[in-house]
Amino acid sequence: MNVWSKMLTALRGGANEMGEAVVDSQALRILDQEIRDADSELRKSKEALAEIMAKHKLASDKVSKSATSIAEYEQYALKALEAGNETLAKEVAEKIANLEVEQASEREQAEGFAASVAQLRKAVSQAEGNIKRLKQQVDTVKATESVQKAQMAVAQRYGGSQAKLQTAVESLERIKQKQAERGAKMEASAELAATSAPDDSLEAKLRAAGIKADSASADSVLARLKDKSKA
Repeated sequence: MNVWSKMLTALRGGANEMGEAVVDSQALRILDQEIRDADSELRKSKEALAEIMAKHKLASDKVSKSATSIAEYEQYALKALEAGNETLAKEVAEKIANLEVEQASEREQAEGFAASVAQLRKAVSQAEGNIKRLKQQVDTVKATESVQKAQMAVAQRYGGSQAKLQTAVESLERIKQKQAERGAKMEASAELAATSAPDDSLEAKLRAAGIKADSASADSVLARLKDKSKA
């Protein structure tokens, strides 16, 4: 049971390593998608902010209209009192009281919208700043990644070219060595030929000048025979 537990743990560990390797290899792509998701959420937040701002404006407009109506009916009530019509004045006062209740509710609603707008503005501003900084950092990371890949490619190519260059230098040295050996053999052969072979050209020049007789001529043979007969 202990062995099976260790095997399962090892398998989980291998799966985690594979998962981390996949995540690492796709890190920039995942980060880009996360930024796009954040941008999408930010757009939704801005749309929600715009809606709440519109509601706040409507609520504020209602408060202003209620204030205008209240001021208008107050003038009516004052005129009724001036006319001595207290019954009408009281009726107008009731209308004013209802308007003030509505105005209080509308003001509370407008203030709630104003607080929401302030909070959302702050959140949107922070989100925009965070996303902007994140995009800048991603650009830097991408640039660094490109530079490092280029450096690795250059290093690999340089290493390969160095190995090829070393091989070429060794081949060149072998060729030079063989040529030197061949040249030395040719010089030695020429020296041997010069010491062992008679100088035929010099002998021919002496015979042509009449300084040295040709040992193989008929005259030389006849002279040699006459010398023998006299003896």
